[in-house]
Amino acid sequence: MSLRDALLAGLSSLPGTREFHLHVLVSSPRKHGNLFPFANPRPRSYLQDILILLSEQTTPDSPCVFVSAIEACVYNIPTTSCAILYVSKVDSTGQATAPSPTPALVRALLLFYADPATRPISADHLWIHVFARAQNQYLFPNSSEYPNKLPPERHQALTVIDELAPRVGDTCRTKLYYTLPGLSEFEASHSLERVYPSTGSTSWTYGHPYSQDEIPLPCPCPSGGDSPRHLGQCIPSFDDDPKSRFMDEIAYTTDADGVRSPERKRPRADTLKTHEEETPTADASEKKEGRSKKEDQTHKEVKKVSVEEFWERMSFRQECIAGAVTGFFVIAVSVTTPASTSSMSEVSPLAPQAGQVSSQINKRVLTSLLTAHEFPSVEKAVWSTKVIEDSIRGLCDGLKSNPLPLAVPDRSGRRTPEPDPVRTTLAPPQTPPPRLVNGKRPIVEISPNPFPEPVASLETYNSYIFGSIEVKNPPPPTKERGEVTSAGNGTPPIITVLTARKKRTKS
Repeated sequence: MSLRDALLAGLSSLPGTREFHLHVLVSSPRKHGNLFPFANPRPRSYLQDILILLSEQTTPDSPCVFVSAIEACVYNIPTTSCAILYVSKVDSTGQATAPSPTPALVRALLLFYADPATRPISADHLWIHVFARAQNQYLFPNSSEYPNKLPPERHQALTVIDELAPRVGDTCRTKLYYTLPGLSEFEASHSLERVYPSTGSTSWTYGHPYSQDEIPLPCPCPSGGDSPRHLGQCIPSFDDDPKSRFMDEIAYTTDADGVRSPERKRPRADTLKTHEEETPTADASEKKEGRSKKEDQTHKEVKKVSVEEFWERMSFRQECIAGAVTGFFVIAVSVTTPASTSSMSEVSPLAPQAGQVSSQINKRVLTSLLTAHEFPSVEKAVWSTKVIEDSIRGLCDGLKSNPLPLAVPDRSGRRTPEPDPVRTTLAPPQTPPPRLVNGKRPIVEISPNPFPEPVASLETYNSYIFGSIEVKNPPPPTKERGEVTSAGNGTPPIITVLTARKKRTKS
């Protein structure tokens, strides 16, 4: 089952009558060396980008409009047989028919990778990271101006993950962790219990998962497990993540006052040239030693901070205390019976699978969505939806050039001299010469990918990327007038009314 089919199956049970149009872009694996930048040596990891766009059509004659979007990343670490699914951004336009399909879409995505039967990566252990923070908009620009859009609440991630755990099956061992920086365990449980009463089917652990040893961590243990792990070997670094930004500040801010020393000024070109001509080998050795010393210094700064101290200091970060309460949710899924190593080693982790596209297509679509479109009203959202959906189909179909007209030969013998036929066609594409640094080729840290980038086609678009489903289910139960329910449990919240005590006047 492909990811597109799994997401469509998750949307089929939504109440009401409507039609959904889904676009799923999954890039081919590529090498990624910055998942654990402060680990020495860095483990080999492979990255895939996921972009999911969902549009809704209420009637056959009505236009399509985007209602939900998900941006996620999948990291594969073959050394420890682990995979990481990081849900980067989840957003909605607020223009969907109630109930919103966003929770069902996220639930289907997590279940697709959590279930070993449908997981497309050869990994025995999966770590799912979700950073929950209520914000007006993430992926749909100016969608916060739409009057019916409500910002997501912090407990929605807990609702989705809590429903995910029982569906994984008996073949997996599941552990769930959550942390609300700035709140104690009692305060955090009470804050989530008010909006989402626990069903008791899953047990949550308040804290981080880096002290347990039942499920292996993605980063390999140093020295065969003799020495303890430090901060850089426990917490992975993601793009646009508060934890990664804080780790960078710890590593690169070495002064006591929190101010870094200014960089050394670059010498003049003429003096640099003469200096390089005089001592080329000494300069290279000094640069190498300086680079190694800088890396050792950053690693030492990271090793000074323990995991417990890191999370304690996270509660004072502006990203965690400004506005609404933020939450970090981690779910670990481990297979009780690991797969055989022979079947896992047959396929290279860099080999593209069917239905995957180039990472440049994901980048172009996401950049166009964030910079060239806006969703403050229905009219603008409809226009943006049509443009983006047509562009995805066009990128998969490829740019077709018009054939050159054939010249009719003139038999009169008199004709205008034609230019050189070699110059009528464009020059074939050539790879530009490599960029030189100080007259030498720069050292590339990551070796090139031996597999070519996948070329998308209309067959790929129709079979793996685009899909639609028509939902015809009973409408959701209507709420009685004046009835206010809590987080979907059907019981009204308990409201305690406090009366002000009147001040007694002296007679």
